[in-house]
Amino acid sequence: MKNLIIVSSILFSIISCKQNSESYENIDWQGHRGARGVYPENTWAAFQYALEQNMNTLEMDVVISKDGKVVLSHEPFLNHKICLDTAGNPIPEAEEKEWNIYKMNYSDLQKCDCGTIQNPDFPNQKTASSSKPLLIDIINKTKSYCGEKGIELPHMNVEVKYEEEMKGEFHPEIKEFNKLVYNVLSANYPLEKWNIQSFDFNVLKHFHENYPKVTLAALVFESGAYEQQFEDLGFTPEIYSPYFQLVDNKMLTELHEQNVKVIPWTVNEEKDAKRLIKLGIDGIITDYPELADKFRKNP
Repeated sequence: MKNLIIVSSILFSIISCKQNSESYENIDWQGHRGARGVYPENTWAAFQYALEQNMNTLEMDVVISKDGKVVLSHEPFLNHKICLDTAGNPIPEAEEKEWNIYKMNYSDLQKCDCGTIQNPDFPNQKTASSSKPLLIDIINKTKSYCGEKGIELPHMNVEVKYEEEMKGEFHPEIKEFNKLVYNVLSANYPLEKWNIQSFDFNVLKHFHENYPKVTLAALVFESGAYEQQFEDLGFTPEIYSPYFQLVDNKMLTELHEQNVKVIPWTVNEEKDAKRLIKLGIDGIITDYPELADKFRKNP
């Protein structure tokens, strides 16, 4: 009987170790805005670094220019913390919203540098002069880079930066916004290699109704009340992306029972990543892609 207990204990340990190892290996590591902690956000320098760090997914934000171009930017205007105007001058915080991307043709937007100023929130960030790129440019550079390196194309997690109160002033209405984004992605990147995410559930509803084959991620930051949120959505999304501190075992268990992946944002500390991985998280969005190595090499 004693030997049986010992053997059972050993088998349990082996199975537990195997499951723990697999949990580390199966994480969808996502470079937030490319690699915001290391290079200027939503620039090719950041995305290339993320690829060099073997990120599974490139996370990015999109807005729309006056001439209908899909531009990578977290704000629909030039953030005074990270951008210079067309003359190369700093932008006063009180004037940043006057640099409205939706009111600028892309040819003019290209004259603005959003990479030379180090983001004050990331003191170790390297600068790299860059205008705000087009989504199509990042797609083409990603395909070219992966082709040259002989590596698999990464997934792209594309956030539609829409707010109802900004409609008509800082971006078009949902139908036009979504169509512009969908057209670029569907024509230039494999459908199984990208998804749409948004904090605005109306964006997700429109995609669900009009582009039903597109994988959708519901972004949330205030509450992990996913049952009510899914009821508001009117459907169950493939991915649920809450603020990382909202994630607990109950959430993961119940959402996994519904075949919903849980990919929280934005995880920058090793201790937080470790807790989430032990819970059985599906993916991690981080500003520091090199964080993944701490788990890939030392599970």
